[in-house]
Amino acid sequence: MKGKSRVTLGITGASGAIYALNLLKYLARYYQEVHVMITDAARIVLATEMSLKLPQSPTKIAEILSEYCQVDDGIILVYSKENWYSPVASGSAAPKQMVICPASMGCISAIATGASNNLLERAADVVIKEKGQLIVLPREMPFSTIHLQNMLTLSQAGVTIMPAAPGFYNNPESIDELADFVTARVLNHLGIENPVNRPWGYQN
Repeated sequence: MKGKSRVTLGITGASGAIYALNLLKYLARYYQEVHVMITDAARIVLATEMSLKLPQSPTKIAEILSEYCQVDDGIILVYSKENWYSPVASGSAAPKQMVICPASMGCISAIATGASNNLLERAADVVIKEKGQLIVLPREMPFSTIHLQNMLTLSQAGVTIMPAAPGFYNNPESIDELADFVTARVLNHLGIENPVNRPWGYQN
């Protein structure tokens, strides 16, 4: 049963496509609408890491992702990078919660400096200015001083910085379980009680 109404998910070209798809699967289960933006670089990474080839058409991407997540049409809504008429571009219509997973350093830099070059960056800017909840999952190593400064800027603006760094105390036996760990932490921060992963102290 869906307890939340709307959330935005941005997927960039950082490595870690498994995190994005795993999170999307659960967001589509718990939310009535999941507004999705996928960068061109992210489409390349999804094809490379997950063998999921997505076309350019937002409508067709939504169909493919809906089938992948096994949810009804209309739950996953996909927008092109220049669709400035989409709800996520306006403070009066955008969802109050947004996750960028994985978040490239280029995307983080643009958001930290207020450079809304595309719809994904604009959507993040809207969530920040409207005092909503923005969670970014950087997937990079090592972090340069520039990366750290940009993430500090976002943190000071109220953004949650949540590196895609799964724990191992649950003795994971697969990559999927590692992805579940990260997804569960994101869902927890979104205020969603979920059975995706067992928290510390409840491993047995």
